[in-house]
Amino acid sequence: MATDSASDGPAARKTILKTLEFDTRLLGMIGAFVVVCLVFNVLTDGRFLTPRNIFNLTIQTVSVAIMATGMVFVIVTRHIDLSVGSLLATCSAMMAITQTQFLPALGLDFGNPLIAPIAIIVGLATGALIGALHGWLIGYLSIPAFIVTLGGLLVWRNVAWYLTSGQTIGPLDDTFQLLGGIGGTVGTTGSWIIGLLAVAAAFIAIVQARRAKIRHEFPVKPLWAEGALMAVSAALIFGFVATLNAYEIPVRVLRRSFEARGETMPQGFTEAYGVPFSVLLLIAVAVVMTLVARRTRLGRYIFATGGNPDAAELSGINTRLLTVKVFTLMGVLCALAALVASARLSFHSNDIGTLDELRVIAAAVIGGTALAGGIGTIYGAILGALIMQSLQSGMAMVGVDAPFQNIVVGSVLVIAVLVDIIYRKRTGEL
Repeated sequence: MATDSASDGPAARKTILKTLEFDTRLLGMIGAFVVVCLVFNVLTDGRFLTPRNIFNLTIQTVSVAIMATGMVFVIVTRHIDLSVGSLLATCSAMMAITQTQFLPALGLDFGNPLIAPIAIIVGLATGALIGALHGWLIGYLSIPAFIVTLGGLLVWRNVAWYLTSGQTIGPLDDTFQLLGGIGGTVGTTGSWIIGLLAVAAAFIAIVQARRAKIRHEFPVKPLWAEGALMAVSAALIFGFVATLNAYEIPVRVLRRSFEARGETMPQGFTEAYGVPFSVLLLIAVAVVMTLVARRTRLGRYIFATGGNPDAAELSGINTRLLTVKVFTLMGVLCALAALVASARLSFHSNDIGTLDELRVIAAAVIGGTALAGGIGTIYGAILGALIMQSLQSGMAMVGVDAPFQNIVVGSVLVIAVLVDIIYRKRTGEL
């Protein structure tokens, strides 16, 4: 009897997981993230999971996470992009010199409200054009993506250097800097409003998904499971907002702010940062990319091409044009990442985006994107970026040298690919 009971345990758990339709790979990544956080929290005597460090960890993850969402599409279509860090640097340089040199020469003085929007448009256009060039070389001239983007890694990093004459460009426009993180947040009240809207959106998404399954006569989860999913989603969202709202602005910063306005700060006055604008940008990118992947013809073509390129082309999909679109989108996302990265620093530096190629590819792969193509998720890539940044941030807080940090990151990437291969073999996907 004891033997039967023991053997029924794993089978029962598998049945429950199947009934609830849990993504076991996602659960594994969440488990790995929790373990990383707990280990570093112990090693740093509780400093890792403080509101201040979580806030910093969040804004440091944004630029890599934005590019990782685009890398999912690139890898799904069986390509690779080694140039994302260098492309980020070129877009950052273009936005920086637009703000500090081109526009002032045209009469738009520093502080003009048009400077930030124009600079952002220039950066997005730069990223789109370079990405389209990569896609054209790969799709229409049949040059392997590895070679094209490896060349891009060398070319665009040095183009950025020549654009700025090797100098650090800054400070950047104040409005532009709002998208960097700590310099631009929505405050506590705005954060709670955003949290409520996010919970409402999650509730509506779960209800609509259930109705769609019922309408198409697909099996659905038990109502208690849907309720539990809603409760967990609400708890995570409100917990995240509460944590960011718990990080208070230093008193000296508040005092300087009051003095700049010619006012005296009230005794005992406090104020928290709340959710950064850069995080809202990442959320917007994640939502749009998820909708593109799941609800649009472009998304269906991307995954169909990645699953079987020959069959996709025989079915009428213009795979060459699709390649141009995918790399153009990757270029635009690199420009958005450049916006966040340079705004967070408040200036453009020559080493901006260095080694981001490793971090972005690792984030996508750790997030479950198959290098063989055809499989990948946007939320997985973002979670992968968060795991990568948590590892680096935790090791830095512990005092691990930068070279050894890169050794750990490289090892984690190899292990993640190995685990993914083993998982796909066991589930019959490989």
